[in-house]
Amino acid sequence: MTTVGIVSYGAYIPRYRIRVGEIARVWNDDGEKVSRGLGVYEKSVPAMDEDTVTISVEAARTALENAGINPQDIGAVYVGSESHPYAVKPSATIVAEAIYATPDLTAADLEFACKAGTAGIQMCMGLVKAGYIKYGLAIGADTSQGKPGDALEYTASAGGAAYIIGRDKLIAEIKDTYSFTTDTPDFWRREGQEYPEHGQRFTGEPAYFRHVVSASKKIMERNKLKPEDFDHVVFHQPNGKFPKIAAKKLGFSDDQLNTGLLTPLIGNTYSGSSPLGLAAVLDEAKANQLILLTSYGSGAGSDSFIIKTTKGIEKRKNVRPVRQLVNRKEYIDYAIYAKFKGKIKGVALER
Repeated sequence: MTTVGIVSYGAYIPRYRIRVGEIARVWNDDGEKVSRGLGVYEKSVPAMDEDTVTISVEAARTALENAGINPQDIGAVYVGSESHPYAVKPSATIVAEAIYATPDLTAADLEFACKAGTAGIQMCMGLVKAGYIKYGLAIGADTSQGKPGDALEYTASAGGAAYIIGRDKLIAEIKDTYSFTTDTPDFWRREGQEYPEHGQRFTGEPAYFRHVVSASKKIMERNKLKPEDFDHVVFHQPNGKFPKIAAKKLGFSDDQLNTGLLTPLIGNTYSGSSPLGLAAVLDEAKANQLILLTSYGSGAGSDSFIIKTTKGIEKRKNVRPVRQLVNRKEYIDYAIYAKFKGKIKGVALER
């Protein structure tokens, strides 16, 4: 069978940050209590000129630069997000144009809450494996929304990662992928609705944990692997606590989880969450290490991947490591945050 995997990757996180305590101050909440409860201390905030497209372009350009790949060889571009800037007009075509890709490609926007990016990776895998394209570009990126005063406002952040999927010069082979999907409406936003709603207590069970645990267990069983066989594990990170609970349920240690756990410092980047976690792991990984990646998207579903790094990982070039992006930050207060996020109505934002 044709070997398919990751040729290169790139990431982008906006530099602006707001502390959870600053948001809590505005709503008369106990900031320390909220931070401890969520396992999140600050989150990234997109600038006024940043959106899913600009984040995707930055991540894609980094992925191309890291691999030295000619963008004309990209045969598919998929952008997974739940905050596409246009309701009718694809983000993927803008990204393809911005990276100087050939028009002889397929491009589409994907939306499955926070797992749309990993769905794009699966689609690229199929096209590459079938021989229809040489390389596919899959991106997970978001500038996620949270209603003022809602619990989501403490975590909803911005960022994304891009993956070039191919057959040659792999830094990591994707050994297998498996998905687990049900109709569990724990989080939703109707057409024209500005902010999402969530099912409160249903967010953990039967939503996040059932899908993440089921997908992870089944892909390990299918490949006759156990938690101790893996060097790293990455789960979707809606907050800093859920991934740790999922890891414990499955038998993984904190050491296996911590390299890719970013949410405590940047918040929940939604479609960018698990792709960014994987990028942080690949930044540190050595050859022949085994990685389990399991995303989660409300609605609900999880995509699991078994990934094994190759000798190529030792020669990788990374012009923009994830931890460098995490540590590059500028703090803002709630007023500037509200301005950047367009939460102040009736204001000419072009001023």
